[in-house]
Amino acid sequence: MGLASLALVTGCGPTQAADHESDVGKPPSADIGKARDDLKKLAVKGRAPKTGFEREKFGPAWADVDRNGCDTRNDILKRDLREETFKKGTHDCIVLTGILDDPYSGKTIKFTRGQDTSMAVQIDHLIPLSDAWQKGAQQWSKDKRKEFANDPLNLLAVDGPLNNQKSDADAATWLPPRKAYRCAYIARQVKVKTKYALWVTAAEKAAMDGILSSC
Repeated sequence: MGLASLALVTGCGPTQAADHESDVGKPPSADIGKARDDLKKLAVKGRAPKTGFEREKFGPAWADVDRNGCDTRNDILKRDLREETFKKGTHDCIVLTGILDDPYSGKTIKFTRGQDTSMAVQIDHLIPLSDAWQKGAQQWSKDKRKEFANDPLNLLAVDGPLNNQKSDADAATWLPPRKAYRCAYIARQVKVKTKYALWVTAAEKAAMDGILSSC
């Protein structure tokens, strides 16, 4: 399934310009209204220390949590890319090539699996794992952290360099450069935080509210 088919889920569709200001990529107004309501209900606290955070605390990258015989990275590539080809004998699991209409930049990126090419497309945790760790996840069980790290709601195939740039930043310090996607990005972050009862900092909440108010 290509990314365009996910427009109602992720709020994004193909675009050509990173700063495109039309309604392309914006989620339905009902979703924005719910995101605003849910944001008001999120607890506001300071960021807890990062002490003790390790990627391994969220399980292996990437696990096959839905037991479909395919790891999460390939599941998301298969969901978000279009014109995919697959490695023979893997039951259409291992993605070899495909095209990403990157929601963060608006660029069209050709994906080719390989040691020197795979990282052109990366799987972003919309709520970064270390950010979640500092806002409630360190109190979770190992199973819940593993579920969170592999939850498709919190995962998106994106431009690799932009994902590296984002790192573990929250909405107060990083937003997608493609402004037309910011409403969908924040609405989905709020949905993830609501699902897992993660808190927000005051600065993060203000940034989220500012974006949602402009949608």
